[in-house]
Amino acid sequence: MPYNLAMSHLTILLPFGLPPPELARDLLRELKLPALATLMARARKEHSHREFDDFARALPHEMWLSSQFPLPSFVPSHPAPGQDLHNSPALACAAMRALGLPAEQGAWFMLHPAHIHIARDHLVLTDIRQIALSETDSRELFDAAAPLFAEVGRDLVYGDAGSWFMRADDWQGLLTSTPDATCGHNIDIWMPQGDGARDWRKLQNEVQMLWFAHPLNERRQMQGKQAVNSLWLWGGSPATAPSIGKREVFNLPDGFSGLGQYAKTAVTKAGAADIIAAKPEQGLLTLDTLIQPALTGEWSSWLEQLQTLEIAWFAPLLQAMRQGQLDSLSLILTDSSHMLELSTTRFSLKKFWLTPTLARLLP
Repeated sequence: MPYNLAMSHLTILLPFGLPPPELARDLLRELKLPALATLMARARKEHSHREFDDFARALPHEMWLSSQFPLPSFVPSHPAPGQDLHNSPALACAAMRALGLPAEQGAWFMLHPAHIHIARDHLVLTDIRQIALSETDSRELFDAAAPLFAEVGRDLVYGDAGSWFMRADDWQGLLTSTPDATCGHNIDIWMPQGDGARDWRKLQNEVQMLWFAHPLNERRQMQGKQAVNSLWLWGGSPATAPSIGKREVFNLPDGFSGLGQYAKTAVTKAGAADIIAAKPEQGLLTLDTLIQPALTGEWSSWLEQLQTLEIAWFAPLLQAMRQGQLDSLSLILTDSSHMLELSTTRFSLKKFWLTPTLARLLP
């Protein structure tokens, strides 16, 4: 490889890398992460634990990630008094293009087949990853629902097993929430608001009634799987031409892969060695394996995933910095309402008197 005079920098976004405050001390006692502890102890804090609204329509890592790319969006032209103007990231058209679907005109939303759990006095959206639909099963539900959309003049487009798309040009004032921000909560708080909200609820209810007794759900229940009993809508975006950025993007979480079109390199599931070899001038890597266990409260799995990240990522990247293969590194860690930003360089790693510690993960 020819010598590269450019500085190489990598930003790592670690969603739910911050443990919940009430469990933080107990969880940290179980962790053995010497590489991450070294990187954190010798890093400069860019920001303190910034707090976000507990009822925001997107999680901190989703807000940060979407802020790094030029995403078009729309807001209500005449918001109601006191209406929350925060919206989910405008990802629908980017996601469509990433799947090879045209998105040249109109306004589009993402739809995910979902399971809504009936609690004692409210409804709860469960983690959409747990649906795990096959392409065949997803097509079956899509074909069943499509006539309902056609009846009300809505274009429904199949993307993949977990993501469909709907065109609604007259809903450009509709405020929606990401499925991960909604997961585990009373959905009434996070349901769409504004232009088109009533029409969407009516259409959503019709789909729910259609799927209630669908043979596919009967088969899933016999197999001990969650019923697919609803659709979650979010990510509304006007169809505009994508802008091209300069950031090299490696891994992106579910729902955000379309942001790769804004980078100068395609999104890949790269490993540490691939990234080190690439010597990115401004690289972005998202390590998203902590999201699912955090959303579902499986903290033993969260601990296991962090230990895996230590071996697969933090240790190789620390070694690369010590050997001069990577000049600087930023760490952005979040939970459901906080974000911590740290940065370190290969020179700051020489501060041997700073003992490796994970104490910065504590609230």
